[in-house]
Parts: sequence; structure tokens; C-alpha cells
Amino acid sequence: MTGLPYDLVDVFADRPYGGNPLAVVHGGAALTDAAMQAIAREFHLSETVFTLPPTTSDADYRVRVFTPTTELPYAGHPSIGAAWVLARTGVIQHGDVRQQCGAGIVPVHVDDAGARIAGGRPETGESLDAAALAEAVGLTAEDVVGEERHGTAAAGAFFAFLQVHDDAVARARPDAAAVVARTAGTVGLVLFSFDPASSRAHVRMFAPGAGVMEDPGGGASAVALGVHLVHRSLLPPDGVSSFAISQGAELGRPSAMEVEVHARDGRVVETTVRGTVVAVARGELLRLP
Repeated sequence: MTGLPYDLVDVFADRPYGGNPLAVVHGGAALTDAAMQAIAREFHLSETVFTLPPTTSDADYRVRVFTPTTELPYAGHPSIGAAWVLARTGVIQHGDVRQQCGAGIVPVHVDDAGARIAGGRPETGESLDAAALAEAVGLTAEDVVGEERHGTAAAGAFFAFLQVHDDAVARARPDAAAVVARTAGTVGLVLFSFDPASSRAHVRMFAPGAGVMEDPGGGASAVALGVHLVHRSLLPPDGVSSFAISQGAELGRPSAMEVEVHARDGRVVETTVRGTVVAVARGELLRLP
């Protein structure tokens, strides 16, 4: 099997060569797991997504998402980018569609500029040692905000969270081994500042255990951050709230995300993240693993 087409797009970007780059590979239903992993390693982006026929009538299409070293059950920027590309090429319709992935069936709304995707099941996990997390990214206890606002949360995939003062976000210098050791059981560490007055978060995400030292823009971490913010009383415990995320500037690839969180009695019941997509290139895989 040769000649698989692919699209290269930038997600969470307002212009080419910003945001988070993504390879969208089509027609690879016959590829083995090892072949998909090898292709993702070849692209060497934070994630590569494979668009596939669904295996259930409940979905319009299916995706599988790989980092350079592992497969993920759910990821935001590949889901947004894949949906936009498939709608742009007429494979699926614009509007409301349903994506099948490792985390189940996920609602997606696609428009001309990008897409909004629902997060997976909201969950909260254990609290973490903030000082140890700060040390893992070259910061100190003085950079940390609060004593009880650090832990793990998920909306499709678990991440560890550390809230710091805004100036500390850019100063972070992660140690890969330390981050992996102190965030075991999660995709990676989300370092963030949050301004309740403007409802804006400044984010960096480090996932060396998944082969991504730093992600310029992450949808899965964005919706998980929404769960974390409600759990730590930084967003309202009831009703619908929203916030904006800025990420990737430290990598020269600024990304912008819009997150919406639905909460009831202090628990998150639903999350979504929206981002725009820009087409960059189209090509063909001439040889396959």
C-alpha cells in the first residue's frame, strides 16, 4: 500500500506557521499500529492523526492519534484539525458531527474557520506536591500560587496542573526526567497562570513522557484545565463559564483557544474547546513502514 495522502495544518492559529502543527493522514485503514506509530515518528510533530471509517453507525468518522512515541485515546488539536480538513474536502458536513476515537464518541461542531470539540468524561485526581512540580520546571516555591490548587484532572486524558505567577510561566525550564517522574500516570504537566478578572490563562504544557518536550497548543489539556479550575474554585461551581488560553509564544508558535465549562454543584459535567485552523501543505506518503 503506497500513496497515502496527508494534509499539514496549523491548529489554534490565525495565520500559517503559528499555532500547533498537525499532520492529517488519510486512507490508512489497513495500516498496523506499528506503522502508524512509525509515520508519527517520521513527522515528529506533537501529534499525527489518522482519519478512518467509523466502526459504529453512531459516528460520522473515526480518528487515531499518535505522538512520536505513543497513541492517545483523545486529543484536542488533532480532533479539531481532522474535522476541519474532512469538512473542507467534503468527507463530512459542516455543522454538528460525531467523532469516534479511543475515548468514545465525541461531538464536534465544524465551521469554515475551525471547530469546537467536546471534552471527554470530566474527572479529578490526586493532589500533588507543588514544590516538587515547581522544581521539575526550574521554578521555586515563591513562584507558586496557593497551597491547595495543584493536582490532576481530565476531560478525556489526565494532566498534572501547577498554578504559578504569570511571569514564572515564561521562566520555566523543564527537566525532562523530573517532569516524567513527578507526573506519572498523566500525559504531562500543565504550567499555568490564571486571571479571573479577564478569564484568561497563560499556559505551557510539558509532556516528555509522550515524546513531546513542549506542546505549542493543546486541546485536551485545555478542557482538562477547565475541570481543574472548577475543582479548585477558580471558576464558578454552577452554570456555564468560559475562558481563553494563550499558549505557545515561548516556542514562537502562538496558539489561542476558547474553553467553555458547564458545572453543577461544584462538579464539571461538560467541556468544549474551540480553535481555528489554517491549511499549510498537502502531500503524499510514497513509502510506508
